[in-house]
Amino acid sequence: MTYVGIDVSKVTFVVAYSSVKTNKTRTFKNTVNGVHEFVQTISASEHNCVLEATGNYSALLVYLLSEAGITISLENPLKIKNFARVMLTVTKTDEIDARLIALYGEKMQPAPYKLRSDAILVLKQKRTVLRQLKKQLVATRNLKGSMEVLPFFDPKCKKTIEKTITFLEKQIKEMEEELASLAQGEYKKQMDLLTSIKGIGVTLAAALIVATGRFSYFDNAKQLTRYLGLSPTYQQSGTSVNVKGHINRNGDSSLRSQLYVAAFSSLRCNTECKACFDRLRSNGKPGKVVVIAVANKLVSKPSLSSRKGNPMSMDSNPKSHNSSCGGNAMRQGTEHTAPTSFSCTITCMIMLIIVNRIQFLYYSSYYKVFKVNNLFFFINNRPYCDGQQVPPASVRCIFL
Repeated sequence: MTYVGIDVSKVTFVVAYSSVKTNKTRTFKNTVNGVHEFVQTISASEHNCVLEATGNYSALLVYLLSEAGITISLENPLKIKNFARVMLTVTKTDEIDARLIALYGEKMQPAPYKLRSDAILVLKQKRTVLRQLKKQLVATRNLKGSMEVLPFFDPKCKKTIEKTITFLEKQIKEMEEELASLAQGEYKKQMDLLTSIKGIGVTLAAALIVATGRFSYFDNAKQLTRYLGLSPTYQQSGTSVNVKGHINRNGDSSLRSQLYVAAFSSLRCNTECKACFDRLRSNGKPGKVVVIAVANKLVSKPSLSSRKGNPMSMDSNPKSHNSSCGGNAMRQGTEHTAPTSFSCTITCMIMLIIVNRIQFLYYSSYYKVFKVNNLFFFINNRPYCDGQQVPPASVRCIFL
């Protein structure tokens, strides 16, 4: 299998048929005709195209290559960037990047990418438009609120803003209805599984289906929570570093925010989530950390049940409740710091003594010194010294 590296931009894409520097690269237009021209130069049985996931810029190329039967490996740009650091690459051009991607394919042999279905692509577009409409609505409402406090609010401007708010609210409502209708029509089984869990609505269920490809991209719940950015981070090195910190915050931040809000809602109607919240709070966990654990629990159960194909109730399995809510999902809330060693304590004490001695020498050159019960009082005696004014503090105290 020969790996072909492709560096994609908005207008063109550069192709490296080999990682060897002596081999020339070719540039094609990022259009339908350009992709078809590129397809004529490779063979479906001999070549594997490797490229970075660049959002909409690579969407057309990936779609047409998949339709032509070409094997594709769509990689996270962060992997390519770190691979370039390993190779000590200092020069960056489109040709060099294409060869580097080809070399990455040869060394790492990435897994083939499976193109999403047309229904998933349409759902993703509708969700993106819906998210942007909501952002515009919030921005317009904030604009109205900021102008209402002015001494004079132009009636024409006010009318225009109100019309915009009404229009956006109407568009958001229509888009939500279309999104729910399409999701229910194409993925009724998964939607029923998700919405059967108290706390997950139609909008969040559709977003989870889009992000996870009907929960088919992951083998277990841990992979899903890590992809969504809900898994805890952990740092350990020797005896001095042992920290279990915050969540990794990977993946879609908008979806993670929806899960966070859904976790709050589930506390009012989901008895198992409420019991999980109360138990962890009683153990001393911070409030936000507990809510993250509840959100972790909300996505862990449907990911398992959807693979089995059975409706899932959040109150049906107390054993899994304890493991999913009290295990890794909550460990980011325990802020462990490295144990303070005796040598560190001695070093800090010595540094403190040195600082106090330096302060004593400094103030004794500018102030009169009085000692009372191991306390040295410095009273300003010389307002000027060497042409510079001494700070006018009348009394300073240092304990030695």
